[in-house]
Amino acid sequence: MCSVPYTKYYFILCKISLFIPTMTSYPAPINPTRTRIGWIGTGVMGGAMAARLLSAGYSVTIYARNPSKVVHLQSQGALLADSPSDLAGSSDVIFTMLGHPSDVRQIVLESLISSLNPNSVIIDHTSSHPVLAKQIFDAAREKNSWAVDAPVSGGDIGAREGKLAILAGGNEDVVKWLNPLFDVLGKATFVGGPGKGQSCKIANQIVVGANLMGLSEGLVFAEKAGLDKRKFVEAVKVGAAGSMVMELFGERMIGRDFRPGGFTEYMVKDLGMGLDVGAEEGDDVVVLPGAALNKQLFSAMVANGDGKLGTQGLITVIERINGK
Repeated sequence: MCSVPYTKYYFILCKISLFIPTMTSYPAPINPTRTRIGWIGTGVMGGAMAARLLSAGYSVTIYARNPSKVVHLQSQGALLADSPSDLAGSSDVIFTMLGHPSDVRQIVLESLISSLNPNSVIIDHTSSHPVLAKQIFDAAREKNSWAVDAPVSGGDIGAREGKLAILAGGNEDVVKWLNPLFDVLGKATFVGGPGKGQSCKIANQIVVGANLMGLSEGLVFAEKAGLDKRKFVEAVKVGAAGSMVMELFGERMIGRDFRPGGFTEYMVKDLGMGLDVGAEEGDDVVVLPGAALNKQLFSAMVANGDGKLGTQGLITVIERINGK
C-alpha cells in the first residue's frame, strides 16, 4: 500500500506505480559513459575488437595472463584486472575471445560465472562447442545474469574494420539490447537459442573451408596451365566463382602472405566439432564428406608445422601434393 496522504493526486500516482514493471535483465540502455566493459582474449581478433570499443568511447577493463601483450590497448585507455573474477565484479558486459573450448570452460564456466554481477552479460566470441554454450547459459541464469554465444566470421580485416558477421545465440531480447556494442564490431544476427551461435559458426566454417580448398586448387591449376594468377582471379571473381573468401584471401595466397586472421589449428578444431557434434549431443551424426576431407588437409598444415599460419596457407598443402 502507498504511505503518502490519501489525496486525489497521490492516489493516481500510486495506482500508476503498481503497473510499472520491474526491470530484471538489463537495467539501463547501453551507453559509453555508463556501461562497463570487461574483455578477456586479446589475440589477433580479440585485440582488434577491444580496440574498436575503446575508440568508440567505452570503458574497457582487460584481464591478460601476460600484461605486456596489451600495452597497446592500455595506451588507448584500457584498464587491467588482476584476475577473471576481479574483472567480472567490475563489469556489466564481459566479452571473451579465447582459443579452444577447454579455455572457455576454464575461464568462463569455472571462473567468471561465480563472480558475475546480477543482470550482467557474458558474450563469448570464441568458436566453441554448442553444448558448452548451453551449459554457460544455464549457469549464468542461475546467477540472474545472461550469456550469449556469439562467434564471429570475417577474419582480422573484419575485426579491424568493424565488419564482422556476429552469429548470436541465446535470448533474443538480450541480443537486441547488446546491439549498440555489436554495431561497433560488425553486424549481429540472432540465429536462435543457446548454442545456436556456435552451431551457426561450425556451419560457416564448413562453407569457408570448402571455399578455401576450391580457391587453392584453382590457383594451383591456373599456374600449372600457364595463367597469370592475378588475371585469373580478376576474371572469375565477378562470376559464380567469386566469393568473400576470394576477396579476403586471393591476393594473400598469390603474394604468399600467410599471416593469420584465424589460425589453421582453429579451423581443424571447428571442422572437428562439425564432424563430432551430433554424437556428443546424442543425435544422429551428420555425414559431411567434404568437411572430413578439408579437416584432413588443414591437419596436414598443422603436421607440417604451419598450425599458426592463416587458413589461406591451405594452398601450400595443395602445392606439396602437386610436387611444388
